[in-house]
Amino acid sequence: MEEEKGYRTQVGTMSPAIALAFLPLVVTLLVRYRHYFRLLVGTVLLRSLRDCLSGLRIEERAFSYVLTHALPGDPGHILTTLDHWSSHCEYLSHMGPVKGQILMRLVEEKAPACVLELGTYCGYSTLLIAQALPPGGRLLTVERDPRTAAVAEKLIRLAGFDEHMVELIVGSSEEVIPCLRTQYQLSRADLVLLIHRPRCYLRDLQLLEAHALLPAGATVLADHVLFPGAPRFLQYAKSCGRYRCRLYHTGLPDFPAIKDGIAQLTYAGPG
Repeated sequence: MEEEKGYRTQVGTMSPAIALAFLPLVVTLLVRYRHYFRLLVGTVLLRSLRDCLSGLRIEERAFSYVLTHALPGDPGHILTTLDHWSSHCEYLSHMGPVKGQILMRLVEEKAPACVLELGTYCGYSTLLIAQALPPGGRLLTVERDPRTAAVAEKLIRLAGFDEHMVELIVGSSEEVIPCLRTQYQLSRADLVLLIHRPRCYLRDLQLLEAHALLPAGATVLADHVLFPGAPRFLQYAKSCGRYRCRLYHTGLPDFPAIKDGIAQLTYAGPG
């Protein structure tokens, strides 16, 4: 008993010393990864708390802000309002202005007749594409979550784009892609934006190939290829021999220290 008591006393006295020894490591990790810690707190903990307290999702709260602060029929002002809300109210996890400029420049440069967007989310990137489309251009955007899609639909129509120009499809990309030709009269996508789940990028790219929806010269843009990352997608694009690849290095909106990137693939054909 005396031995056991002495052991417990020794452990009790050692524990603070061990904790103190690890303190510099913990502080170093918190300083080094402080941006990721802030992102975690903002996008998971605080967002979940606000969802519970308000009964609304973050996209719905953002849309309420847009309704009271943005000019209807002005997509540029709506985008700026969303950027302001994300920077000053709640981080929206949207594409943001830096990546948005890359997207708009490529749409204007390529002048695609038809664009396919996988991952509408709140409609931010949808508005970027729509306002850069050439006359007669068409955009099909796919969102799997009905509640999120309802918000995006209202935002798109608030910006002044009708169903003939921007059509929102509710469903998973895996189920929608095989139906695009027969159900939505999409025979080819001159530009594709992948902005949904990076783990689905490779699967959906191969589905687009299998259903012959990518013409030679088509452009495929993929966001978040570095954070959280899409390594299998990038490896496939670089090694299969059917794509020319370019990577635009960027940071996350409002978190520029967290490095991310957009991949631009140019499809050479089935080969």
